[in-house]
Amino acid sequence: MKLATFDVGGGPQLGLLQDGIMYDLTASGSPALASMLDLIDAGDAGLALARDAVATAPKHDASSVRFLAPLPQPRQIRDASSFPRHIANAPNGMHRLAAVLAGEADPGYQEGTVNEVYYKQPIFYITNRFSVFGHEADVIWPRYSQFMDYELEVAAVIGKGGRNISKADALDHVFGYTIFNDFSARDEQLREMAGWLGPAKGKSFDGGNVFGPVIVTRDEIPDPHKLRTIARINNRVVTDTTTEPILHGFDDMIAFISRDETLHPGEIIGSGTVNDGCGLERFEFLEDGDVVELEVEGIGILRNRVYRNKNL
Repeated sequence: MKLATFDVGGGPQLGLLQDGIMYDLTASGSPALASMLDLIDAGDAGLALARDAVATAPKHDASSVRFLAPLPQPRQIRDASSFPRHIANAPNGMHRLAAVLAGEADPGYQEGTVNEVYYKQPIFYITNRFSVFGHEADVIWPRYSQFMDYELEVAAVIGKGGRNISKADALDHVFGYTIFNDFSARDEQLREMAGWLGPAKGKSFDGGNVFGPVIVTRDEIPDPHKLRTIARINNRVVTDTTTEPILHGFDDMIAFISRDETLHPGEIIGSGTVNDGCGLERFEFLEDGDVVELEVEGIGILRNRVYRNKNL
């Protein structure tokens, strides 16, 4: 199933998207279908209710609804760094940015290497679960930043909690998958991470975490580590790769994160930026008004426009 949170003027509704039609599941009146989080908490029984509710659900043309983040307020957001070319080359982009900010000449591209710790374990950070936007939302540039970037990621939504989950069982704890655009204020990220902590304001600003357009249930994506991913800026393809090079898959991440720590339904785990999946690696940043489209096989297209200044 492709599940969404949408609005047609009366507030957030839980929907099921099928063949261009949005079925309003919340209209059923079932508490399990009141929101995406309620559905996740209801487990398999909730998914069965969702399937049954389609038969009598009010229908909307999908082009006429406003997509919200499918999970508007996740219980937690963790974001990993798991793709080797991004791990190796993003630091070179930061080095180039530091030179430009210091008024020096751009030293140019230099191939980087992967620190051995990335091979030994998943590396991740926790970001602001309240700064979440959805498909087609305008993302406003943080006033403190001059260098705005996108990041193309896949995200797993946890459906079943647990502690000390084995790698073999880990994907059974996934509810579904969505697209994640981890917007980044690169100059702020550069400054703050010189303090050996973070990222913080380089990632956490209103709309810094964009998810959508839907959550696709786990059964429709047998292997999240073999998906084609594409990024376009103003219809120009800038990334076309797959999730296959991932160093630690979602099974590794879930097993690692849940070591002596309870993982809860409704948490989101980002895969990390796919290889060549951000402007920093090309040293090419977003401009005012740019449209960013992220496409992931089996999920769809997540589209947003970024603005330096706009009164909403």
